[in-house]
Amino acid sequence: MASDDHSLSLGIKPLAGPALTAFFSRDAVVVASDLIGMHFTVAEVGGRIVETEAYRPDDAASHAYNGPTQRNAAMFGPAGHVYVYRSYGIHWCLNFVCTKGSAVLIRAIEPENGIAHMIQRRGLADIVSLCNGPGKLSQALAVDIHLNGRSLDAAPFSLSLAEPVPIVAGKRIGITKNIDPLWRFGAAGSRFVSRRFP
Repeated sequence: MASDDHSLSLGIKPLAGPALTAFFSRDAVVVASDLIGMHFTVAEVGGRIVETEAYRPDDAASHAYNGPTQRNAAMFGPAGHVYVYRSYGIHWCLNFVCTKGSAVLIRAIEPENGIAHMIQRRGLADIVSLCNGPGKLSQALAVDIHLNGRSLDAAPFSLSLAEPVPIVAGKRIGITKNIDPLWRFGAAGSRFVSRRFP
């Protein structure tokens, strides 16, 4: 597990401004893959992104498929902003908006920063289980609807590039429509993903 100042030791600054917009103004499938290995924190709590899923506007499994609503409005907003929704009325889920009507669900991160806060919020000390699922990581990072629509280059967020890692792809989890595309991405061999890849 990396140290808390790993991203600083690499000399990498957080994505911001035009660079952030350019990164996310692309196909969500490409962005979802490129996010693997990047460092993400909320109020200095977070770690390395190890699992994502892509959702396009013409994707029957996407919240955007039937057009804009009050709930999914952030998906049709600026690229590089956050879309937060509640799943099954229980768990908050964190997404990064790409081109209009598309987004990437952040499914899992490898804890690196603020682990004590994560343990307190999750009520468990098993490092592997702190953030290995979209609802778990949102609880660990204190993500809720109040962050919906905010830009990723504004507080409390920080998203930084990192050294490339080997990536694997598979089918998305927990959907019943458009199930065949391999739009779930993960860091190869990571024990912090929500479900192992085939």
